[in-house]
Amino acid sequence: MQIIDGAHFDWSQVDTVLLDMDGTLLDLRFDNYFWQEIVPKRYSEIHGIGLEEAHRELVPRFESRKGTLEWYCLDFWSRELCIDIARLKEEVDEYIQFLPDVPEFLIAVRHAGKRLVLVTNAHRDTLAVKTRRTGIGTFFDAMFTSHEVGVPKEDPRFWERLQAREPFVPERTVLVDDSLPVLRSAHHYGITHLVAIRRPDSSRPPARVDDFHAVDALPDLGAPRRRDDEDRG
Repeated sequence: MQIIDGAHFDWSQVDTVLLDMDGTLLDLRFDNYFWQEIVPKRYSEIHGIGLEEAHRELVPRFESRKGTLEWYCLDFWSRELCIDIARLKEEVDEYIQFLPDVPEFLIAVRHAGKRLVLVTNAHRDTLAVKTRRTGIGTFFDAMFTSHEVGVPKEDPRFWERLQAREPFVPERTVLVDDSLPVLRSAHHYGITHLVAIRRPDSSRPPARVDDFHAVDALPDLGAPRRRDDEDRG
């Protein structure tokens, strides 16, 4: 595992850029607000219980599914909670937004000739809602969800299966993610350049990260040079 100094990141060592979506590109404030406030409120209304009781019922159910595909699956939670989760997300999609300066960073990466790939645990319906709201898909050469790959990113098999669909050289690939379990699985697979995001939610202070080099935000890595600039020497 290479420790990365964000101020001096050597983009010449990277051909493929794998980026997480929620908490890396998009503000995790929306997801925290949605699952911690919006869903419990709707659950309490549907089931005729108080909001406090709704939280007591939901928290252990959510915790029991962490790290599994079901944790990220809107179909699963729609069945479990009797709530159309995808439609509910659309009702509050005005809160979905990029983290600061991310679009400009993505444009710079593309102009530098890097292969830009979105790798997300988000359900395909979540990706569809956020793509419609932000236009995030226009920045990427390819996008993959854990549901189409068949395992979550926390599972090292994700990277093996991803590589079969999206060939990349692990030693010349960087992965940026806000999830430490995901970064650990990528390290186990052999991806060399790994970066953690310390501040995935703009409304919360930066998290402490000891296992990996970390930056507060993706643009802190610094933009790579344009390909034509490199050609001129």
